[in-house]
Amino acid sequence: MTDTEIAQVAPRSPSTGSARRWSVGPVDARPYAWPFDRAVDTRHLAVMCVDWQVDFCGFGGYVDRMGYDIGLTRAGLPATARLLEHARETGMTVIHTREGHAPDLGDLPANKRWRSAQIGAEIGSDGPCGRVLVRGEPGWEIVPEVAPAVGEFIVDKPGKGAFYATNLDLLLRTNHITHLVLTGITTDVCVHTTMREANDRGYECLILADCTGATDPSNHDAALRMVTMQGGVFGAVAQSGDVIAATYRKESQ
Repeated sequence: MTDTEIAQVAPRSPSTGSARRWSVGPVDARPYAWPFDRAVDTRHLAVMCVDWQVDFCGFGGYVDRMGYDIGLTRAGLPATARLLEHARETGMTVIHTREGHAPDLGDLPANKRWRSAQIGAEIGSDGPCGRVLVRGEPGWEIVPEVAPAVGEFIVDKPGKGAFYATNLDLLLRTNHITHLVLTGITTDVCVHTTMREANDRGYECLILADCTGATDPSNHDAALRMVTMQGGVFGAVAQSGDVIAATYRKESQ
């Protein structure tokens, strides 16, 4: 197997709330109260933290070198940190993803490399955070504000979507996950692609507006609006506070 086919998994240890029974839902979301089946046991729910990496929201990283305002991609970090604290207390699975390529760039498509070079941040080139979007470099790491805790999954991916060339689907099904809450960057690219891929595989998805961000505010808004079309074509949209407010302890069984 190649590195991209393996989810990097830290040793699992129970969270504070994992021995309790918690449920989420219905969440005040658009265009429907989420989830469609009204409530989900937190043991079957995963919070996905998509690409909260230095290269996408840190100084000197890929996005910063392209000339975009990283304040926009960092905007969702405080809400995501609060949501992670809640998720860990209530027994939700947490999955982190990282986009990056092998040091020899053997898994980097030629057109992707060419496009990155045109905007002055060629993938694999040297920069303030090491080689751009290369596994093992400082820019590839997840920022400390939302760093993985012991027992949380990390999935390394070579593309935009978290299901492409990874074992994410197997990881989710093996852990009996049916519902996904998505955070991360960027809303219109990696998060949206992952949500679309998950929806096609039958996962019930919720994307959080205050836990995501894009390099352009209009792209962020458009990506969220697309989710709400056709009765929720890919799932639903909410705020992190809505998820927290809709979480409740179940009666012991």
